[in-house]
Amino acid sequence: MNLNYFGLVKIKRFKFFCFSVLSLIPVFWVNLLFSQDLTPKYSNEFLSIGVGARALGMGGAQVGAVRDVTAAYWNPAALTGIRHQYEFSLMHAEYFAGIAQYDYLGFSTALGNQNQLAVSLIRFGVDDIPDTRFLYDANGAINYNNIQFFNAADYALLLSFARDISDKIKLGANAKVIHRNVGKFAQAWGFGLDVGGIYIQKRMTVGLMLRDITTTYNAWTHDAEMVRDIYSQTNNEVPINSVEITLPKAIASIAYDWKLGEQFNLLTALDLETTFDGARNTVLSASTLSIDPRFGLELGFKQLVFVRVGVGNFQYIKDFQGAESLNFMPSAGLGVILNERFQIDYALSDLGDVSESPYSHIFSVKVSLEKLSSDFRKFKAWDR
Repeated sequence: MNLNYFGLVKIKRFKFFCFSVLSLIPVFWVNLLFSQDLTPKYSNEFLSIGVGARALGMGGAQVGAVRDVTAAYWNPAALTGIRHQYEFSLMHAEYFAGIAQYDYLGFSTALGNQNQLAVSLIRFGVDDIPDTRFLYDANGAINYNNIQFFNAADYALLLSFARDISDKIKLGANAKVIHRNVGKFAQAWGFGLDVGGIYIQKRMTVGLMLRDITTTYNAWTHDAEMVRDIYSQTNNEVPINSVEITLPKAIASIAYDWKLGEQFNLLTALDLETTFDGARNTVLSASTLSIDPRFGLELGFKQLVFVRVGVGNFQYIKDFQGAESLNFMPSAGLGVILNERFQIDYALSDLGDVSESPYSHIFSVKVSLEKLSSDFRKFKAWDR
């Protein structure tokens, strides 16, 4: 067969990948232009924290570097890089000196030799908040027995699908359901879609993640009667039902796996997150968009022990004299593969010195069952 045939096939596959991603851009930009002036910044920000101690130890630079069940969050296209029939991941972290609890649970399984499914659950919440509305009894005396407690929590359920298009091209998508509640006072439901793509060229991986591609809407409902009296006494505006909008964002990524002798390898990753809700305090910022870079390194020994570092969340900070300096959030981590089934990861993440206890300790566990045979996948690009 003419060798030019194979060249044409590769070109057509690459064009298909580009067309699949570019075909979503009209929807992407229509939503931006329609909603940009109507939406607040930082809605659904609990979904920007990230999942997995490996990822957070690398500063969140994962769109092109992820290879496990956490890809459902970072870039669902990379789910096809999983090498086991079943993979689970569990993460727990505490922020702001333990006030806020952050938890993640993920599961993925292969569906045929080209497809991968995943389900993820994320919760970020502050528990046992005292409700002091009835602290004073009918006689005006303080009665601590009247204090009740409530939780303020955000939940996200991600249903993910990924497919191998060719050796080099992988595509994936998330459908996510969001639920947010503030005790019995208010709650919101939302729905959104994410789309991701991967292009593999030998030891280099290029990734693209489009979050909230259709724009995510959270519909809030408030029980105004529960707070009307208190709000009136304190001259606060009684809340009303409303809709919160989350605009799309795009994350471009490039990762390269360097071979350092027979026993070591070094994975380098760079992510560029672009938001379209106006100027933010980032390295690059304009009236319509902002770009926030993230960089991560992972040094592996025999693919059993890993040391990780990363930087991200670059911001310009002014001191009391008005001098401006560029600040960033560093992170570091370790990972150990105990055996074929279990992996433990740890990350130390800096919240940017915003509290007396700025460093957060993050742990995650990954369980992998039933390793896939070497010839299971139809396309072999992941096996570098």
